[in-house]
Amino acid sequence: MIHIGVNLPSFGVDEKAGVAEHARLAEAAGLESIWVGDHLRPVKPFLDSTLVLATAAAVTERVKVGFGVMVLALRPVAWAAKQVASLQHLSGDRVLLGVGTGGEPHGDVAWRAVGVPFAERGRRTDAALELLPGLVEGRPTEIDGVEIALTPGATMPPVLIAGSGPAMLRRLARHGDGCYPAFSTPGQIAELSGRLAELAAEHDRPVPSITVAVSIGLGDVTGAEIDAQVRRLTGYGMSEEDARATLVTGAPAQAAEHFAELAAAGAHRIIGMPFPSDRLRQTELLAEAASALRSP
Repeated sequence: MIHIGVNLPSFGVDEKAGVAEHARLAEAAGLESIWVGDHLRPVKPFLDSTLVLATAAAVTERVKVGFGVMVLALRPVAWAAKQVASLQHLSGDRVLLGVGTGGEPHGDVAWRAVGVPFAERGRRTDAALELLPGLVEGRPTEIDGVEIALTPGATMPPVLIAGSGPAMLRRLARHGDGCYPAFSTPGQIAELSGRLAELAAEHDRPVPSITVAVSIGLGDVTGAEIDAQVRRLTGYGMSEEDARATLVTGAPAQAAEHFAELAAAGAHRIIGMPFPSDRLRQTELLAEAASALRSP
């Protein structure tokens, strides 16, 4: 069974509702999870991801709360572990921990602001992933020659490694329970699924799950809105052709067909990332697509 989640809107995107309203709607609509990005200085205003998820957890009971994705290297690893453990306690073990190294489109200003060289983000992410489970669980862990045990310890949440290529696969083999590719076609997911099966066999471990984020604009969305989203996606290094191929638009039934193709290709979870401004309506339509997907 494939799970469907939705990305919460960043600050100021939906003037009609805040984090709590969006979280409650997602849970009431039957979606599996709610997600938020993690940015220190994005192009547009963005609230702190841990506080957004804590707010969402406080007003819900069932829905999982996910980082899509936490940029570990921007934080001292002990503080990151403290945030994750605290959120596990506040949510009742509902955290899904997506982890990434931070994308180039946002530039290096945030990295310079926290004193972390942009070029070292990969190495620092690897080091943090090595230490994170022990710190979250409250076990004595050595950091730079100092042993510390954080309390209260918590259950280490599933780790989903973001990115692509050899670096992502290497991190996944060492630290991940699943991977988090964004804006992928069914063909790309099928190719990744095959590689993950090989990776599991090489390392004698279960095949990692695939959580894929897709950009959605369901219902009556104008061509101008779609074109604007395509331009935004090309800012992440995608070609216009690839950007259009990964968009999910149209009626919920059409979205369900696309989701079924992703599931058949190997996806275990799909996160809808709405781009129209009426995000509450997008969540409702996404829930309709999820319901249609479950129907025989």
